[in-house]
This record gives sequence, C-alpha cells and structure tokens, in this order.
Amino acid sequence: MFEKIKRRSLKKKIDQNLTNRDTTGINSRLTTLGILVDEALIPDLDAFDGFALDYKLQPKDVKVFSFQEVKKKLPSMRQNQINNKDFGWKGEINNQNAVEFLEKPFDVLVGYYKGKHEFMDLMVSRSKAAFKVGFPGGDERLFDLIMALNPKDVDNFKEELKKYLQVLNKLS
Repeated sequence: MFEKIKRRSLKKKIDQNLTNRDTTGINSRLTTLGILVDEALIPDLDAFDGFALDYKLQPKDVKVFSFQEVKKKLPSMRQNQINNKDFGWKGEINNQNAVEFLEKPFDVLVGYYKGKHEFMDLMVSRSKAAFKVGFPGGDERLFDLIMALNPKDVDNFKEELKKYLQVLNKLS
C-alpha cells in the first residue's frame, strides 16, 4: 500500500520535472557525459570506463552513477550509488551524491536502463543535462534520443551512440 502511494508521488514529480525542463542547451557540443546505470542490468560498471577515451573526453568529464534496487548488506566503497530507500514520499532524493550528480549540467546524459522504472525516470527527469539518451519501453518524454539496442551490449551501444552524436554534430 505505502509503496504504491510512493510510486504514484514519484510519477507526479516526474511530470512536474518534465514541465520545468530547460532545453536551451540541447544542441551543445559534448564536453561532459553522465551515465545513469541500473545495476540490475549492468552490475559491472567498469564496462563504462572506455567512454572518455572513445569520445575524446577527459576521464573527469565522464561520470557514472548507479541505481541498486535494494541496498546490499555488504559494505561498498562506491559513493556514486543510490537505492530505493534514498527516495522520499514526495519524490525528493535523500542522497547528497545523487543530488550533486543530477545538478551537474551534463551535455549528454545516458539513462542506461530499460522499461518503466519510476526511480530511474525520476532521476532522469530531475537531471539538468541538456541532451538525454535512453532505451525504448520507458517514458519517451524523458529522452531526446531513444536507441533500440540491446542494453547488455555496452560496446555496441558506445559505438552506435558515437555515430548518432557525430550526426547530431555533438562530436568533432
């Protein structure tokens, strides 16, 4: 019952964030890249290490943040991680690292998850990123580019995204 109410309030917050989205920088060139990953889909975040090199960016300009449905009992050294307990009843995010990640004005944000996912959708909608990329099956209003690829194949995604970013004149 309480979980249903929480998810309904998340959907309202997503709608509110979408109406307030600033799209003025949507055509900016790629200098910073944010990747928001569902760990249920890709548990090994090392797969995203090559993005900086392939896109000719500095490693400091590529940030990866992950979502884990339930926090594991084992201690983790990973700071760029959030779980469902970090979301409040009214759609607020109670994780300072996540808030800092979402406030950073990335040129491109990749929502690396598939299907409907209220927690990840809220994070994408709240992000200050200029251009947002995602996968089909979820809320299409969140993304400027939806790539119909197998999300488990990170290398293929990296190559295809690079092609699209070149066509959109975001890469040199």
